[in-house]
Amino acid sequence: MRILGIDPGLRVTGFGVVDREGQRLAYVTSGCVRTRDADEMAARLATLLEGLGEVIAANRPDEVAIEKVFVNMNPQTSLLLGQARGAAFSAAVLARLPVAEYTAGQVKQAVVGKGRAAKDQVQEMVTRLLRLPGRPSPDAADALACAICHAHGGLGLGALATRGLRMRRGRLA
Repeated sequence: MRILGIDPGLRVTGFGVVDREGQRLAYVTSGCVRTRDADEMAARLATLLEGLGEVIAANRPDEVAIEKVFVNMNPQTSLLLGQARGAAFSAAVLARLPVAEYTAGQVKQAVVGKGRAAKDQVQEMVTRLLRLPGRPSPDAADALACAICHAHGGLGLGALATRGLRMRRGRLA
């Protein structure tokens, strides 16, 4: 199965593609779709839609995993991020691909083992899990982490770490 992970953003939308064969993950590609600050909103959303459409056409994923937008204290920022996420959703829907959604906490839990991991921890774990020769950009790493989370059924390392172990009062027994 080929999975496209997307980390939506209005300025920079990260994408990452991984192949899953059984429990094995293989890196395919990653990068970012960038918009220009000078462009109007419609042009920026068109850039995201077209850019992600090209990524989908070139890599032919079977499924898409998109990170849910974090609700900021500033409602305007949340609205703008929601529009970028809508463009990402639209690219997947136009390609008739199933879409799964994960919160940032779920993605970090799956990849790092804790839901409040820092960006550099996510980059490091993505690099290790996919055996990459170097660190991807923060946005591409977040997108790859989203794809990894989906590949592990949304459970990832957080579930693997305790599999077969008993828990008592929140601690390993």
